[in-house]
Amino acid sequence: MMTKTESVIGINLPKNKKKVWYNVWGILCSAFLIFTLLLHLSASWYIRHYGETGFDSVIFTLLSNIKGTSNELLISFCLESALPMVLCGGALIYVLFIRKFKKTWYSKIRFWHKAAISLFFSMLLLLHAGTKVDIFGYIQKMMIQTTIYEEHFIEPCNDNISFPDDKRNLIYIFLESMETSYMSETEGGALPENVMPELTRLAKENINFSQNDGIGGFLTPSGTGWTVAGMVSQTSGVPLKGSVGALGNNEYGTEEFMPGVVSLSDILSQNGYKQALMVGSDASYANRRVYFAQHNTDYIYDYITAKEDSIIDDDYYVWWGMEDELLFEYAKDKIRQMAKEPEPFSFTLLTVDTHFPDGYVCDLCKNRFNEQYNNVISCASHQVEKFVNWIKRQDFFENTTIVICGDHLSMDNQYITRNVPDNYERRVYNCFINSAVTGENYKNRIFTSLDIFPTTLAAMGCDIKGDRLGLGTNLFSQEQTLAEKMGYEEFDRALLYSSNYYIKKFLINQE
Repeated sequence: MMTKTESVIGINLPKNKKKVWYNVWGILCSAFLIFTLLLHLSASWYIRHYGETGFDSVIFTLLSNIKGTSNELLISFCLESALPMVLCGGALIYVLFIRKFKKTWYSKIRFWHKAAISLFFSMLLLLHAGTKVDIFGYIQKMMIQTTIYEEHFIEPCNDNISFPDDKRNLIYIFLESMETSYMSETEGGALPENVMPELTRLAKENINFSQNDGIGGFLTPSGTGWTVAGMVSQTSGVPLKGSVGALGNNEYGTEEFMPGVVSLSDILSQNGYKQALMVGSDASYANRRVYFAQHNTDYIYDYITAKEDSIIDDDYYVWWGMEDELLFEYAKDKIRQMAKEPEPFSFTLLTVDTHFPDGYVCDLCKNRFNEQYNNVISCASHQVEKFVNWIKRQDFFENTTIVICGDHLSMDNQYITRNVPDNYERRVYNCFINSAVTGENYKNRIFTSLDIFPTTLAAMGCDIKGDRLGLGTNLFSQEQTLAEKMGYEEFDRALLYSSNYYIKKFLINQE
């Protein structure tokens, strides 16, 4: 007996298999639609909250360790991306492939037409997502090879770095998202009123490198514009670049992270320093623990160790872990311990309260401004000055250099859109206190986060042969930065391009 057949995409199949084919294609089209809808919503969410940080930061966010991510960020993503995906995707799939509309014009549309509509809509979503995060520009740039590392990279080593006989301690404070935009317009900022007066005062009373005659800051070129990228660039003179092709070599893994760089902590370790990193969140987030531990940092303190040291209770959790008020008290305790040891010490601290969105309002925050973020920034400014004043009262201060830098520009894109004019050039805050050297070349500079690396060593009294390390330049010297020599736009563009040298040397550690 012959089985009746029907054509499915040009193939004659038994009628009882037609439904199977329709189900398979329906599931595939539905899955692709859900996937591209999630990409579209995620890309929009990322840009809305983080701003245009470049596709490198997107790759890093996707592939690095995200353990310890703020609950607020996760909730925001779920509400603004995951939930709309479920609702919108479910509605579209129901209309296209599940609901049967009888005796209407829609019932006359064949299944394959619906599948085509689904695929067309999915491709539009995919195109939009890729355009939002500039994946197409990223691919284009990855097809161009830069020679900036071969031509300008200077390997840090004991042959070109000389420490003074009396080695100075270092306290390095990374301030989350701290930029000079938060100052008043009269001070060179972008706001009607200065919301960071204490940090402004510290910059005025000490050393601040600037793009003008007043208080200013540094630029963040490609590969330096998010927290761990800012920490890597400021401590190694090398940007943090992503390369999907190098993932098999554990580029973003949990065992190695930028294994080929010689960082500040490597250099200090070679010269007898005891070193510590402290963060108020889980140090494993974004591979910070791996980076600092692999590069010879002796102690790593974070939200986890704070519970072990009874700084907070076992069930305590706010924001990203614990607020800066507790972080600074924890830091004082550990710095006191390190100062008692015979070796010079280096203590690196990363704050967290000023992270987007809107920052964390702690018990110390005052409600002086209409914007919550302004109140949090103001509170952070006050806490930093208070912490610096505590350091100044300690016996070890006379032989201690303090470096205070923002890690990157704020990613609170909605706050920036509301408060900062489009034509304002945003810069990252910096301040050097009790530097071993002084100079006259602080102002009217074009410089980046990469230049902070050799400048920190110089502030500690180190002599740097040629005044350059990594891709950075000692700002205390008369040597031009690469951004000044090449022009910032050309310098930034060179860092955007692909580099086999970078992959082999820094990501894989293969000469």
